[in-house]
Amino acid sequence: MSTEEENKFNFSEEEPKEKSETTENSEDVQGLWKGFKNFLYKLLDIRDDVDKDQTIEDVKKDIPFKGATAWILVCSIFIASVGLNANSPAVVIGAMLISPLMGPILGMGMSIAINDIYTLRKSLINFGVMVFLSVLTAFLFFKFFPLQTDSSELIARTQPDIRDVLIAFFGGLALIIARTKKGTIASVIFGVAIATALMPPLCTVGYGLAKGGTIGLGYAGGAMYLFTINTIFIALATFLVLKILRFPMLKYANSAKRKRISQLASVVALAVMIPAAWTFWNVLQENNIRRDYNLFVKPIQENTQVWLQKRDKDLDMENRTINLYFNGEISDDLAQQYKSDLQKFSNIKDFELKINGNKNRSFDKISDALERAYADLDEKDQIVEGLQKQIAELQQEVSDLNSQLESKASLENENYIAFSKVSKDAKIKYADLRQFGFAKMLSSKDFIKVDTIPVAAVKWNPVLNDSVQTLREKELETWLRKELSLDTLIVERIK
Repeated sequence: MSTEEENKFNFSEEEPKEKSETTENSEDVQGLWKGFKNFLYKLLDIRDDVDKDQTIEDVKKDIPFKGATAWILVCSIFIASVGLNANSPAVVIGAMLISPLMGPILGMGMSIAINDIYTLRKSLINFGVMVFLSVLTAFLFFKFFPLQTDSSELIARTQPDIRDVLIAFFGGLALIIARTKKGTIASVIFGVAIATALMPPLCTVGYGLAKGGTIGLGYAGGAMYLFTINTIFIALATFLVLKILRFPMLKYANSAKRKRISQLASVVALAVMIPAAWTFWNVLQENNIRRDYNLFVKPIQENTQVWLQKRDKDLDMENRTINLYFNGEISDDLAQQYKSDLQKFSNIKDFELKINGNKNRSFDKISDALERAYADLDEKDQIVEGLQKQIAELQQEVSDLNSQLESKASLENENYIAFSKVSKDAKIKYADLRQFGFAKMLSSKDFIKVDTIPVAAVKWNPVLNDSVQTLREKELETWLRKELSLDTLIVERIK
């Protein structure tokens, strides 16, 4: 064999060997990717653990709204209303745990998904009764309950944002997934009842109607908007999950009727999805506007050279206007700077910026007024200090006079009593004592012989009944006899 043939032979052996290593590497990568996909599939797939017939039966059982279920709703609405009024999140959470509001909403989503027009009608009727009864109960509570306050728990349910939409949708997903699982996960159902918070908005609607006026109706409208968002997105999540899991469509014997009901279900599904998308977009836009507005106003508030008064109506989305109210004058250059800064925020750059300054409250005038106020306070402090000094001097004079009187009296009468000391001790010993007097009274039993008898006159707190006052007087008599070394003593009550 020639050298060329040997080289050719060797080359032909080496080439297949290199190709084999490449193929093996490719097969390893493919095997790794296939194993990863299988792992994800087994991790996230929920179709093997679904009990379709039992799920439909369980959802239908929760739709009826009468008897015990109605009373449970009324009680839970009362509890939630008390919690909202008292600003107690713990009480509101407890009320949501016992509320049966979720049943008709799941029924609506399921009936549209499986083309069950009868269940849809039943769900809508029970849903309407549920909402009416909830709002009526909350209205009656807040109408006749004497303590009405705009607590933060109530106001929080009047301004929905994008987070409420996401909570409702993903809460609905978690709930229907738990419902479809063999052996329903009760903890998930309770958690979704708390997270989606269907009850508090209905309570707030009742509160707004009971409060009345423009503010009350505004509360009611905002809360009903939040409740509608929760309802739509929970039903939408139910519809999507059941469609993905391919729940069996309800079949009708009449083909024409089946087609008509199928078309109706499709229209209803579309009618639910369009408002859901519209609501999501509007809430998202509103959330973005509020975020940009807060970012725009924040440096103005932190600027110590100006005094911005922030009000609730500063951001007017309807008229696309931003109003800034200042205590003091705002120069044209500064106003132009604010308008220029507004253009940096894409969501509010087309809003009209209105700057309102107060010429009567300029910074210099405020500073002067503040200095005058400090000067007045200093002058008043000096006056108060002088009066306190005079009071202390007068108290010392009174004390000296009392001492002189007691000394003089003690010289005149060896049995004289240091009255001020005894009265202070008596007050300390008997806190209910209101008035105390002591004197020596001339007395005669046979109208011939005259005796001198010590007499203590007392007046007690009127809240004490007669028996307690009599007991106190006996204790006081014993104490005074011992304190004053007296054989006889009469205690008389001052009326």
